[in-house]
Amino acid sequence: MNQLALHRKLAMEDLQDLQSAKPENLFEQRLETNLPLIEDLFFSLYTSPEHRTYFKKLKKLLPELFKKRPEDLKYQDLRLLKQGNWYQSNKITGMQLYVDLFNKNLKGIEEKIPYFKELGVNFLHLMPITTRPAGENDGGYAVNSYTEVDSKYGNRKSLLELTSKLRKNGIYLMLDFVVNHTSDEYPWAKKALEGDKTYQDYYYMYPDRTIPDAFEANLPEVFPSTSPGNFTYRPEISQWVMTVFNSYQWDLNYTNPKVFLEMLRNLVEMTNSGVDVVRFDALAFLWKKIGTISQNLPEAHQLISLFRMCLQVVAPGVIFLAEAIVSPHDIVKYFGEGRREGNECDVAYNASLMSLLWNSIATKKTLLLQKSLHNVPQKPPSSTWINYLRCHDDIGLGLDDGYIAQLGWDPWLHRKFLIDYYCQGLDWSPAVGYKFMENPATGDSRITGSCASLLGLEKAMRTLDSEMVMISVKKILMLHGIILSFGGIPMIYAGDELGTLNDYSYLDDEHKKQDSRWVNRPSHNWEAVAQLSEPDKPSSQIFIGIRHMISLRSKTGVFTDRNNLVVHDPRNQHLFLYERTGAKLEGVLVVANFDESPQILDAGILSNLGYVNDGSLRDLLSDGKWKLTSSLVQIDPFQILWLVKD
Repeated sequence: MNQLALHRKLAMEDLQDLQSAKPENLFEQRLETNLPLIEDLFFSLYTSPEHRTYFKKLKKLLPELFKKRPEDLKYQDLRLLKQGNWYQSNKITGMQLYVDLFNKNLKGIEEKIPYFKELGVNFLHLMPITTRPAGENDGGYAVNSYTEVDSKYGNRKSLLELTSKLRKNGIYLMLDFVVNHTSDEYPWAKKALEGDKTYQDYYYMYPDRTIPDAFEANLPEVFPSTSPGNFTYRPEISQWVMTVFNSYQWDLNYTNPKVFLEMLRNLVEMTNSGVDVVRFDALAFLWKKIGTISQNLPEAHQLISLFRMCLQVVAPGVIFLAEAIVSPHDIVKYFGEGRREGNECDVAYNASLMSLLWNSIATKKTLLLQKSLHNVPQKPPSSTWINYLRCHDDIGLGLDDGYIAQLGWDPWLHRKFLIDYYCQGLDWSPAVGYKFMENPATGDSRITGSCASLLGLEKAMRTLDSEMVMISVKKILMLHGIILSFGGIPMIYAGDELGTLNDYSYLDDEHKKQDSRWVNRPSHNWEAVAQLSEPDKPSSQIFIGIRHMISLRSKTGVFTDRNNLVVHDPRNQHLFLYERTGAKLEGVLVVANFDESPQILDAGILSNLGYVNDGSLRDLLSDGKWKLTSSLVQIDPFQILWLVKD
């Protein structure tokens, strides 16, 4: 039994009455249970004899951190432990948003709780709200503080008021922990720039190019067009500083145990504001080693697990999300392997599904989608995915070249086609997207654009093409119908529930105009919300359709993630067919047509899967009943069905 499972077992046995429970006693149990694993993890990373001093400091630190945790959150931890793996529930639907773009500030978010509840959203990911540089700051991911709220959003008090109100309304909160780097304005960086050697050792700093060049021999570039290379020279101290992401984001040196101890303090203090889920940002980059690409290293996994096990002692109700946009075979490792299974991250982004869905929209075929999903490693039973179509970031084409080649396609040409399709390189494409971080030498690029604009709604409305508008709406609803029925937490990017188009106002902002990701970070369209009673508007049709699917999802227990998803062969390259399996009559069969023409599904497939009872089926989405009188079933263009036995 892994440590998290043991914690929950203790909670179930000892917490029959939460009012009489003593969190302090359970803390001692957790500390005793976890300490051997924490010690093993610590010394697997910090092997020098002098590092023993820091482990002693860690043992003293854990009780101190628990003592500082607010009493109401200690009981919240116990309630969440009693719920078990709440994040796998079919009743959870998330939304990601920028606070200021959604409704000004934290108080504005609190005012919109009724909106979230009307839609059915009960899990919020608020983009970074802590202080950051005034100019370029990577959308808040260049942090000046891990705990101080930026004044434009409010203050610590307004954050605590919001998190308290969210808990009372049954809404979970996720915040980012920017674990890989700080801004060059962070207090540690400022002291390093003043020449303080102690704080210079918190980062990777070198007086000449010898070691940086050794690193650069293998390090890829994250932002080649705006921030080439992985080191930045700081003349104030005559040092080269590792800056993998941007010149103003300094990578933390976790080979120094002081950094781990200080970041653990920051992590716990952040969770003490009432955070349920910690989004571990850029965690694949945490450990650097010459001769490697310094991504997904074993030491990074050990470090994440060390953070996790320490937090499970102090705040056991809080879970981790892995923000690692890597291959499926690499991402499952962030759930933990071997002795660490279940002791690393609980949730991870299903970036592969996201990119594969966009591939299927462009090609109108699901062959690569099916092949890739059939080869995704099984995740641990205690973990789950976040399934999404869009987020604040770009769309990377993380597709497997081997699978592309097996389909008879040239991988390079196929990626070029996708970039041209979505970034206005093909006149006939309905998509209005833009290139991000284009590499002229390789032709590689990522894609930006809002969900609706990439699916043709912007072009359709610009040309007043009512038929294209209808098709775009169907595409939007079909893709949301997939992420809402797939195994994991569906996460909607704010505005997508209204079909919000690209926002070009960023071009007028000196600090944003070089970053095309801002095109898919629009202000929330409250005017469209006010007009939801007008059913002919595309925004109303999209909102009502997504709200309906969220409601159905919450009533359909088989959508709880129990590793109960099976992808089937539809024997039609335009169809996507998968099943959420359940006992007896509980299963749901999902069928989606990615083509603009009607497609045929062999009814024998439905029969073989046990979904035909006297020839009758029911579609949950339309509540329509089918009496099969033919061996062939027609699936309309961009139609999605949630089929159950009638």
